[in-house]
Amino acid sequence: MVQPLVILLGLCTALPAFAQTTVRGKITDDAGTALVGASVVIKGTSQGELTNKNGEYTITIPSGTTDPTLSISFIGYMRREIPIGNQTTINVTLETDNAMLSEVVVVGYGTQRAGDITSSVASVKAENFVKGPVRDAGQLLQGKVAGLTIGTPSGNPTSGSQIVLRGNTTLFGANTDPLIIIDGVPGNLNTVAPEDIESIDVLKDGSAAAIYGVRGTNGVVIITTKRPKAAETNVVEYSGNVSIQSVARKLDLLTAQDYRSQIAAGTRDASWDLGGDTDWLREISRTPVTNIHNLTFRGGSSTTNYIASVNYRYLEGIFKKSDNRTFTGRIDVNHSMFNKKLVLNLSLLSQLNRFTQTADGGTFNGYTYRQAVIRNPTSPVYDQNGNWFEQPGNFNYENPLARLYETDGLTRNADARLIANITYNPIKDLRLNALVSYSRNNNNAGYAETKRHISTVRDNRNGYAAIGSSLNITRLLETTAEYSKQIGLNRFTLLGGYGYQENEFESSFMQNFNFPTDIFSYHNMALGKALAEGKANMGSSKNVTNLISFFSRLSYSYDDRYLLMASVRHEGASQLYGAKRPWGTFMAGSVGWRITNEAFMKNQTIFDDLKLRAGYGVTGNPPSSSFLSQALLGYGGFIYSNGEWVRSLGPVTNPNPNLRWEEKHETNIGLDFSLRKGRISGQVDYYVRRIKGLLYDYQVPSPPNLFTSTRANVGVMENKGLEVLVNFVPVKNKDFEWTTTFLFSTNGNKLVSLSNDLYQTTNDYFTTGGTGEPIQTFTNIVFIGKGIGDFYGFKVVDIDESGKWIYENKNGERVGYNDFGHSFEDKRVLGNGLPKYYGGWNNNLRYKNFDLSVTMRGAFAYQILNFQRMYLENPTIVNYNRLKSSTEKVYGKAVLTAPLEYNSYYIENGDFWKIDNITAGYNFNPKIKNIQRARVFLSTLNTLTITGYKGIDPEVNRSGLSPGSDDRDKYPTTRTFTAGINLTF
Repeated sequence: MVQPLVILLGLCTALPAFAQTTVRGKITDDAGTALVGASVVIKGTSQGELTNKNGEYTITIPSGTTDPTLSISFIGYMRREIPIGNQTTINVTLETDNAMLSEVVVVGYGTQRAGDITSSVASVKAENFVKGPVRDAGQLLQGKVAGLTIGTPSGNPTSGSQIVLRGNTTLFGANTDPLIIIDGVPGNLNTVAPEDIESIDVLKDGSAAAIYGVRGTNGVVIITTKRPKAAETNVVEYSGNVSIQSVARKLDLLTAQDYRSQIAAGTRDASWDLGGDTDWLREISRTPVTNIHNLTFRGGSSTTNYIASVNYRYLEGIFKKSDNRTFTGRIDVNHSMFNKKLVLNLSLLSQLNRFTQTADGGTFNGYTYRQAVIRNPTSPVYDQNGNWFEQPGNFNYENPLARLYETDGLTRNADARLIANITYNPIKDLRLNALVSYSRNNNNAGYAETKRHISTVRDNRNGYAAIGSSLNITRLLETTAEYSKQIGLNRFTLLGGYGYQENEFESSFMQNFNFPTDIFSYHNMALGKALAEGKANMGSSKNVTNLISFFSRLSYSYDDRYLLMASVRHEGASQLYGAKRPWGTFMAGSVGWRITNEAFMKNQTIFDDLKLRAGYGVTGNPPSSSFLSQALLGYGGFIYSNGEWVRSLGPVTNPNPNLRWEEKHETNIGLDFSLRKGRISGQVDYYVRRIKGLLYDYQVPSPPNLFTSTRANVGVMENKGLEVLVNFVPVKNKDFEWTTTFLFSTNGNKLVSLSNDLYQTTNDYFTTGGTGEPIQTFTNIVFIGKGIGDFYGFKVVDIDESGKWIYENKNGERVGYNDFGHSFEDKRVLGNGLPKYYGGWNNNLRYKNFDLSVTMRGAFAYQILNFQRMYLENPTIVNYNRLKSSTEKVYGKAVLTAPLEYNSYYIENGDFWKIDNITAGYNFNPKIKNIQRARVFLSTLNTLTITGYKGIDPEVNRSGLSPGSDDRDKYPTTRTFTAGINLTF
């Protein structure tokens, strides 16, 4: 009888823990207004309710819940979590969430509250990155920042993202891309694993980038990797995915059956049927599989913590023998002492990279792709003796499979980076910091062609090999002192610093041919005879440059209404050693007005934040070649002296002691806004960039000059543009959330001037770009007074009955083929390869545990020169394969009979809209012990392109002086399908 009584008493005692409890209450804002639709959830469960029209809620605690906690959230307000305990009525007041304003944004040599920013700065956190597998860190920002154009014009697994911020700013300056800063140290996108990145901040205008001086003239991309967290329990994170790829769009080429049909119809000679049936693109292609795996460890105590990660990326290309394999290891340790007044940080990174070479000095050879495109589809792969089927008598005509398999090559890169950072806070408002870094890149490459390679027959090489190596070392020291203080309504931060950067680069190469055997590949270079006979080359070089800087910045805020930032950087570069002005001073200033903090805005309920910004900044750009202020010496030909032949030594350039920095002067006016508790927010910026002292090579008389060309600072270039970014949150509740972002930007470029009183150009233009053989002419022209990117060629308007072009001359008159001059004077501007407008639309949706992200972007009002059509859509070229469209009537009148030519018929509208990335995921509520989080996802990249362009992909090169050309040797872009998993232990 005792035992049943004890059990009964135990059950009665435990009953409250299993009984359901109901909690009621009201949710209001800090003004006492009821919040309708606020989310009230029992933390750790799926139990949740929304407040009614009076802000009231009723929620039942599920049976068995221990230590239940209410989690209350509402868009635009700070989340609150309240232990329930024995309470049955809980009324909650939510405070306005100024996270957008108090969010920390990384700027040069420090951070600022987003609300205090007065320059044009964009910040993208990890949760907003492009989802799915990306090639490098640049792709994480694709379509995320207005004015930042990130393209992937090549599908080659070794190629990276092409980044352009607010247009082209130079002709011959050293810096053409944005400065990449990784954890405070200059670097490149290839040396950081995308999975390791916490946030990316972009300094877009001159007032923000001027603190970086000459390195920041094209903007600054600041990458912050994941850092150790104080007193974090041990955490292990794994992310992995597997992808397959396919060609996004293929060229529609003639097949062997098409050849034989043409022979039967009498339009092609029977000698072109070589008896085979070969799809040459298929022969060199495959279905590539890509693997990416990342493992991260985090942990520590209140004084010492760490993060360590290992990352493995194996990227296969769609073409055989094209790949990219990278292993990256990183460890970051923080240690604080003396009550956290002294903080030491040590970061180590090591990266090993290797990829197959099928070209001398490069990765997959685009010329091999060209050979697969133009190869006769009736050609067999092998001849009757089992050797490669070749026709060396045909100009530039080679078996693409032989080019692949009769070569042997490998490139190996080893990167190492050490960063030591010491921060000391001697008093409350003063922070002293010293950063020292050492970065090292070793590159070793080898390449060989066997005796069976066509170069043996065509070039008489009889086996060829080349090796090369390079070493690039960067040493950096930066010290800063930062004093922050608030006195009444005044808040300011004063920063001062010193920087020293040294870059050391050395390289060597050797080539040889005429080898007795193929056995050693490129591993026994001395066996070749050509080097000893003086027919091959070898060489080496070394170059050291340094940059010394002194800089300061003041940030000031009065009553969170009136904001000011001013900076100055004084620096000298060894590239200008010997010049009259080797040092430059780059100043910047910006102001902001928080309109919503004014008294007259207190009673309005529309705007959460409204800030007007204006900034002006100057940055520089040194010459691309060093020491041009002096007469550089070089070795020339041999002369006979004292009975022997000796190498001559003498000047090779004209000295220009007046050489100096290019200077970019940039004005930016912007507006930041947030409405309806953050439901709508965004930025608008208008900028004008004026580059003065633009470097250019000028023709000068000789004598008195040693040579006929001198580089000088004379030109002026201008960029103007508008950038708009708008965020919407149409829906946000406990089950469903949708955020959407629209981006729009414009950019216009103009070369204002290239002459002054001392230096003048002989023409009001210069030509650039090239079609390659056999057309052999330039593709683009830059006129003074117009922008970069104009296509320049013959304008065709029709075709005659015989299949010959009809042109429009400079007077607007129609001229037949035989009467047309085909001279430079007959050429016209045919379009421009730089888009005038860019757009983007990003969507992130969450329904319970499901998530979906869709990234879209487009470019408009530009043209593309379609090289594939120009070379492969002409039926007069019988030696090579062609596009099927080559047999179609031009303008619906006649089949083309005119020879190959660069003209307007091959200039196409490049407008496109891409659904770039679609990622769908599911977050599990893990019930397995020690698993905190689990997510699986499916993703596609380069999903769909909507365009009228007839080529493979309208996303072509947009950098340099000849943008917009769709090169016939370009590695085709791919569409990627991915499955992946994320686990947290």
